[in-house]
Amino acid sequence: MLPRELKADQFSSYPSEAKALAVENLAVLRELPLSFIPSLLREVIEFDYKFPAERNALERELANLSHLSSTERSDLMQGFSSITVSARLEHFDWVNFPAQFVEQLSAHLWTTHQLDTFRLAANAYADCLHAAVPAQAPPIPRLGITVVGASVDSYREPLFRKLRPHGAYFSDVVPENGLEALLAAVAERAKVHARPYAHWYIDGGESVAHSPSLTTVSYAALDPVRAALLRKMHAEIEKPGMGPEALRTTMAQLRPVDLGLGAPGNDVLDRFQVKLLTEGSGTQIFSTSFTQWAAREALRRAEPTTLLVRFAPRQRQKPMNELLSPDAGSAELDPVGSLIDADMGAYYNWLNQQRLPGAEVSAFLAWFEEHNSAVVIGPTVPRGTVSNKSTDMKQLLSWIV
Repeated sequence: MLPRELKADQFSSYPSEAKALAVENLAVLRELPLSFIPSLLREVIEFDYKFPAERNALERELANLSHLSSTERSDLMQGFSSITVSARLEHFDWVNFPAQFVEQLSAHLWTTHQLDTFRLAANAYADCLHAAVPAQAPPIPRLGITVVGASVDSYREPLFRKLRPHGAYFSDVVPENGLEALLAAVAERAKVHARPYAHWYIDGGESVAHSPSLTTVSYAALDPVRAALLRKMHAEIEKPGMGPEALRTTMAQLRPVDLGLGAPGNDVLDRFQVKLLTEGSGTQIFSTSFTQWAAREALRRAEPTTLLVRFAPRQRQKPMNELLSPDAGSAELDPVGSLIDADMGAYYNWLNQQRLPGAEVSAFLAWFEEHNSAVVIGPTVPRGTVSNKSTDMKQLLSWIV
């Protein structure tokens, strides 16, 4: 089937809001090339489970396409229209399985030497979209906080070396009640600037007491979910002929209910957590990988104005088959190795925050938990400076919040 043959009833299996969105934009969808439309429908079909920032971006993209004339739309899609698609892909059910179509299209583009053409067309479209629909600045400056080094007694190597050139390093931070002060600060922002999914707390271990107004993701809280996933992965791996691509496809099809989630009213966050575990590399078995991927995806998808990320010790490296076994038993932790992971993770968190609108006024704080080292980055903080004076967490926060 080609896009021009689309009918409203072909979206009957979509969730309610996604279906309404597709039908509302049916006239536009009919004019899009087959090499492009499944990528768009892959986002539309997930509309009911997207965060507000994602919904807004998709609605603005569709509105922009709708406001173009047929000629303007044709010119915009010229690069995609030049791509030839096989008859097998034309007969694929790309309406109901757009993500699977995109995977097969990628292989087709590679084998037919059209990958560069597609990349150029995609870049040109993205440039035009960003020009027509510029990114929206957040209502308040973003605040990112990363806490590293839980359970580490001592560490002699310098921390935050990649972050220090961008802000001020403090070597004598009073550690008492530091985490409580950070949680209180993000809770206050959530109270004063309340918006759905705007204020997050991600913990690589067991989350500590915090305000219910925060969107919370905890590695420890997902222990039963991860165990269920590992059992399913292990069962699939044991099947003859099962390869990594087939396993990835199987994992991508898992729903929250398949892993013991699915509480009423929690669809969006449940879907997010399942994707963390089924799409991330190592998120099922390493808490640091889970924490890093959760922070990345929260920033990319939800674009929060407040994000507190706390790394916790991960298990030590073992043979992969042993790590993936659902009967692996209790894990031996590696606090120092986890600190090294988290130190780099803090830098990545700052980089990912800087990619969002309003980066020039955003603030960031990284702290070695229960120790004296911290770095603060913000528009009023002198770059590349060092302070050896005693200070506490509340004072650090006062300079950037």
